[in-house]
Amino acid sequence: MSTKKPVKLRSFWLILIGGMLTGMGNGSVFGATLMCLMGRGNFDNWGGINATAYDPHTFTGFIDWAMIVFGIAFCLIMIVALGRHEKLEQAAA
Repeated sequence: MSTKKPVKLRSFWLILIGGMLTGMGNGSVFGATLMCLMGRGNFDNWGGINATAYDPHTFTGFIDWAMIVFGIAFCLIMIVALGRHEKLEQAAA
């Protein structure tokens, strides 16, 4: 009988780095698309310096938060996918 850790625990760094890189990359594409479609829109300040880069009321802050949310979402997707993969492997064994 095997006492190996679950795949989700063994793949912590894969989930964190792969999920955040993929998700934040997709979030930046979302931001670029948004910028092309609406310009700066109703954002009074573009942000981008110090703490305003993460203020969601500025354009850059909104895009930065979108990238963070996309990154977290992709990490969660990877956790679910690896959990299901592990169940399939256990069923096959």
